[in-house]
Amino acid sequence: MTNSEVPNDTLLTIEHTVQALDEKQAIDISVLDIHQMSSITDYLVIATGNSQPHLKALKAAVEKSLKEDKVKQIGTDVSNDSGWVVIDAFDFMIHLFTLEMRSNYRLDQLWRDGEVVDIDAWIKSPVEK
Repeated sequence: MTNSEVPNDTLLTIEHTVQALDEKQAIDISVLDIHQMSSITDYLVIATGNSQPHLKALKAAVEKSLKEDKVKQIGTDVSNDSGWVVIDAFDFMIHLFTLEMRSNYRLDQLWRDGEVVDIDAWIKSPVEK
């Protein structure tokens, strides 16, 4: 399945998720299309927060965005102060990390064969913020 074969509502929901993360000043947001490599999900949204409280704010923003798009979360995995939050939205998963945990787990590297989705049009430039 190519990006053109993915239901428009999935990509639109991912766009809204990326925008919610950007509005809460998430760092280094990336979206990877991994549907050809994973039977679990089609996309990964990966972002970094600068602290544990920032991760909580990012998580709340994502959950609000998903609710507004009427997307039911399958699950959320968050351990207090772990530095890693996972939100499963079925067609895509959101991974929120502290900088240290993102460096440790290197999901971007693990899934490097996935297609990088261009999100530049979805987020505001620093001038627009």
